[in-house]
Amino acid sequence: MAVIGFNFSRINVERKEAAKGKINVSNNVSITNIEQTNIPLGKEKQNVLRFSFEFTSKFDPDIGNIILCGNLLFLEDDKKIKEIHTNWKKDKSVPKDIMSGILNTVLSRCNIQALILSQEVNLPPPVPLPKVRVEAPENKSYIQ
Repeated sequence: MAVIGFNFSRINVERKEAAKGKINVSNNVSITNIEQTNIPLGKEKQNVLRFSFEFTSKFDPDIGNIILCGNLLFLEDDKKIKEIHTNWKKDKSVPKDIMSGILNTVLSRCNIQALILSQEVNLPPPVPLPKVRVEAPENKSYIQ
């Protein structure tokens, strides 16, 4: 199993009003489609799966949102690719071991991009950041 490509096809970030008070952020990622395709790899064409995804960060109260859409290319042997694609077309399911790897890759890339975009439009960070806490000298750790 190998992720061999990742790109964003749509990036939408919007700040509706200034942040004030307690703000809750909910992040969600979903696989919207899986396509079987061929890509040139060396002198031959290689069978791969293209996973389309949508990542959203919603702020409550409704002060803004972040939506990232894109796709990820996944390389596996031909038999496994056909099996995954057939199961997706039949009942929109993917084996757990494959899905966890795909979702972790999407989440790591999207969380970083959402963090950058939130800073650009002055929204609170969509993921919790470490905070410095100054205490008595016997506690030598300042980061939690």
